[in-house]
Amino acid sequence: MRWVVVGAGGMLGQDVVATLGRRDDEVVALGRATLDVLDPDAVRAALVGADVVVNCAAYTAVDAAEDDEPAAFDVNATAAAHLARGAAAAGARLVQVSTDYVFDGHATTPYAEDAPVAPRSAYGRTKAAGEWAVRALCPDHLVVRTAWLYGAGGPCFPRTIVRVARERAGLDVVDDQVGQPTWTADLADLVVRLVDAGAPAGTYHGTASGRTSWHGFAQAAVAAAGLDPAVVRTTTSAAFARPAPRPAWSVLGHDALVAAGVAPIGDWRSRWDVAADVVLGG
Repeated sequence: MRWVVVGAGGMLGQDVVATLGRRDDEVVALGRATLDVLDPDAVRAALVGADVVVNCAAYTAVDAAEDDEPAAFDVNATAAAHLARGAAAAGARLVQVSTDYVFDGHATTPYAEDAPVAPRSAYGRTKAAGEWAVRALCPDHLVVRTAWLYGAGGPCFPRTIVRVARERAGLDVVDDQVGQPTWTADLADLVVRLVDAGAPAGTYHGTASGRTSWHGFAQAAVAAAGLDPAVVRTTTSAAFARPAPRPAWSVLGHDALVAAGVAPIGDWRSRWDVAADVVLGG
């Protein structure tokens, strides 16, 4: 099987490539320097002969997208459309990585895969458009929404929190945003398991199980680094305003995975216990 990983240099892309590297499959890793995702001809040529295309390329600067939504749309929607057309032409299955930001964040129970999208930010709107493009242009698709990603391959929340905790006597972290911290290595493994299982085309949620607040995750991060969790104080989203609205509720349901016979990722806390040394460089 020939896999093409687009956005291979990013935090998730690195783990997808690493996961596939432990198999006998052929893996083509394409980063910014090797593929211009905004060039439809280049995209189509790069996907010739592919069996599976995994799109990890994304404009993820959530706040910057508020001031430059066209730039975010180019990467998150237009490029996704190019990849969808190219994958369809190659007869390949396309895995499109999406986000919890397509929802409004006002729920109190886990979002189902078919819940109505209602993005409140430029980033969310552009990712929702990317989902639409993939569904419209590549029938053999897996849209995999994720949230609260962290990993060893780039800057991420727990690494930043630990660095700040070591530099200061204390820090404030919001406790009114709830979600599912998800290790990129676990998401990469889930993507491969979905493809191996021949999961039906459709939308799936690739997040860890369970839930916590950013404050709870921050305390777990500093504890893993051998620091006192008490240095992490609580604050509110209102006191920590940013240009882009953050979802208050980013908990995603996993019913589609179960229906496809694919086990969801384990509880966030048990997975963090496994990931901490790798992610924090311990």
